Amino acid sequence: MSILEAIVLGIVQGLTEFLPISSTGHLRIVPAMLGWEDPGTAFTAVVQLGTMAAVVLYFRDDLVRIAAAWVRSLREPSLRADRDARMGWYIILATIPIGIFGVIFKDQIESGGRDLYLIGAALIAFGLVLLMAEEVGTRRRGMDDVGARDGLIVGLAQALALIPGVSRSGATISAGLFLGFDRPSAARFSFLLSVPAVVLSGLFELKDALGESTGASATGLGVAVLLAFVSGYAAIAFLLRYLVTHTTLVFVWYRVVLGGVVITLTATGAIT
Repeated sequence: MSILEAIVLGIVQGLTEFLPISSTGHLRIVPAMLGWEDPGTAFTAVVQLGTMAAVVLYFRDDLVRIAAAWVRSLREPSLRADRDARMGWYIILATIPIGIFGVIFKDQIESGGRDLYLIGAALIAFGLVLLMAEEVGTRRRGMDDVGARDGLIVGLAQALALIPGVSRSGATISAGLFLGFDRPSAARFSFLLSVPAVVLSGLFELKDALGESTGASATGLGVAVLLAFVSGYAAIAFLLRYLVTHTTLVFVWYRVVLGGVVITLTATGAIT
């Protein structure tokens, strides 16, 4: 793997991990379209360290506050009604489904996860789900209205992101909109609930990838991880600001068009 490939794929990983357009899909599509080798799971696992660091750093104040409130509530039952203490339980609750399904379907995900037809179809299908969420969502709820039911439903939606091309942020933001949250709250809730999933999945993949060749030099890997961190941090900040005054329709149409292009190019043999 050249330095140029490492640069491009690091940026792709960072941007697409948090925008609702699927990082797994893009790390398969971009190399295929550019005529590069599939970077594989080992490279993906290492580069994901950058996006892990980005989401933890961006939400560090929230995470410290939530963790502290949750721990205090274990000792003092009167504090369990506190929003931050409750959010700690919701984050745990939302992580359970993706953990269970990730372990059960690990082999199927890894064996079918590089299929371009599947990725293209998922991009289109869940782009239309996001469109439907925009149309029917009331957008009347904020972060103060979050409940245990919301945590469980968004957690189940997050588990759908195990399907390549779905997008973790796309599925969870869609669920938030269906539940009546406004766009910024749906995105923020999505990102907070995703922190354990992003961190644990990155460490899990890294564990499995140890000893495998990443195809990149140490310098290339370092550059890719750094750029994944920088672009990932920027993507989180951008999306939270963007959704204050904009809909998610630009991501819907991007997904539908890209999915159609991927299926067409694969069917014609232009990419494999």
